[in-house]
Parts: sequence; C-alpha cells; structure tokens
Amino acid sequence: MSSQMRKVLVFGGTGYIGKHVVRASVKQGHPTFVYGRPITPHATPSKLLLHQEFLAQGVTFFQGELHEHEKLVDAVSRVDIVISTLAFPQILDQLKIIEAMKVAGNVKRFIPSEFGVEEGRIAPQKPFDSYLERKRIVRRATEASGIPFTFVVGNCCARYFLHVLFHTYDKQADTIVYGTGETNVVMNSEEDIGMYIIKAADDPRTSNRLFVIRPPKNITSQLELIALWEQLTGENLNKVYLPQQEIYKLIETAPHPENVRFAILNSVFIDGDTANYELSKDDLEASKLYPDANYSIIHQVVEEFIADPPPFQLAAF
Repeated sequence: MSSQMRKVLVFGGTGYIGKHVVRASVKQGHPTFVYGRPITPHATPSKLLLHQEFLAQGVTFFQGELHEHEKLVDAVSRVDIVISTLAFPQILDQLKIIEAMKVAGNVKRFIPSEFGVEEGRIAPQKPFDSYLERKRIVRRATEASGIPFTFVVGNCCARYFLHVLFHTYDKQADTIVYGTGETNVVMNSEEDIGMYIIKAADDPRTSNRLFVIRPPKNITSQLELIALWEQLTGENLNKVYLPQQEIYKLIETAPHPENVRFAILNSVFIDGDTANYELSKDDLEASKLYPDANYSIIHQVVEEFIADPPPFQLAAF
C-alpha cells in the first residue's frame, strides 16, 4: 500500500452502503479507517464477520459515538478524506462531523451521506421530502464549512430495490407494478456505487461538484426488469398495477415508516426522480468521467441476484 495514497475515514462503514465503500477504499489502495461504536460479543454475526474481514484487510477502527466531539476531532485529524454513509435516522448527526472537521482543519474532501436521488432537483411527496430536507440541511452546512466536498448521487441501490420489487423477502404472490411500469429508473449495483464514491473522493475534478452515477446501460424500467426476471427464471409473474392515485392514498393513510416507503416508490418508479432531469454541462456523470472503470450492467446484476440473493433488511426511517 503506497504511503502517498490519501487516508480515508468512513462513518457507518459496517452499514449497507458503508461496507462497499470500505471495500472499495481498500481495493483502490487507500489506508482505510472506520469510525463507529465498539464491536461487542453481542453484535450480530454478520457485523462480527464484517469486522473480522476489515481487520484482516488492514482497516483501522476508531471506536466512539457521534456525540463525542473530542474523539471525532481526533479521528478526522488523522485522515485526508472523510466519507459519511450514515443511515437516514442519523443524517443530521453529520453536522457534528462537520464541526469536528472544521476544528481539525486538515480534511481535503468530505462526502456526506447522500447516494440516492438528487434532492436538489426534485420535490417528492412530503414524507420522503421531509427526510430529503435533512440532507439539504447537511449540504448547506457542508458548503458553508469551506471544506472541499463532493455530493454523490448514487440513484437506486439495485439489489435493495430488486428485493422490494420482487418481494424475495416475504414471497408475496403478486408483483406490484407502480404506475404504468414504463418510467425510467437508474439502478446501480451497491459495489459500483462504492467504487465510484472512492474514485470521486480522490479526484480534483470532483471537488465542490455534483457527481451523478447514471451509466446509460443501467437506465431501465419496472416492466423491463420484470421481463428480464421472467426470462431468466422461466416464471410467469402475476402483475398487479397500482395507479398513482392509489399510492397517494397509501402515502396519506399508511403508518410510519410505511408512508415514507410508499413515497419513495412513487418518487422513483412513477415520477422517475432518478432519471427525469437532464444532466447539465456542469454535472459530472460517473461512467463518462471514468470510462475505463468496469461497472455491472443491470442485466448482470439481476442475473447474479437471482442466482444468489443477498440478505435483506428494510431501510430504517
């Protein structure tokens, strides 16, 4: 590992996207650090295995809580790049990380936890938009801090949404089609999102810029995904169409957090918020910026998913 490679610190490094970011950082040769709560014998087996995997790869763990300011300052002062992959319930805790970086004064790039839709250009239904507003608050604080940043729009985590669309976790008989099923949606593998995050984190071209992961071969639709699924599995799925007006009712009446999940499904699969805006000349698109980087096209992701679906847990809100 080269001593010249910038040091990367990941918050949430054992989480859903975080583990892919850590793996990508190690693979690309960066000295890699993870800040998180102490691992105890009572941690889940998957968390313990991940911790052991990272230790074996040379990852350094900083143990602490997000409210421990001195520990945060100490951790960020030891690295060059800080990447947050904190989940929705912890989004505003990133303000504490920003304050620590301002005190340390050495961080050369900060990537806050975004990685989904481009919250600066969309206005989804309120339950979802209320969560996006927290990300906008973090964006504004990041910009005001003076710390160089990159805002990463990862769009849909493919394996997560394949679970959601095909209900592999509860064996629901029907396949729900949201709206017409024809709306374009961007689906990227979680590994590729991690890869592109690390590439962008150490690239001067992405400093203080929006970085969008929208490879043309990963723009698809529900109906295309269903047809591909049927082709690969030989199944004949029973499709049930759910009109947008019905989703609006569910957003209004469903308990939390189900109302948020319906608002996300409406945003992604009916309003098309991952693909319904044109990229400007100032936007950086991942597959164009890194044309030599190999990414998984959606056909490949679906094929691998069917062969070996990963464990699934609904996102927390």
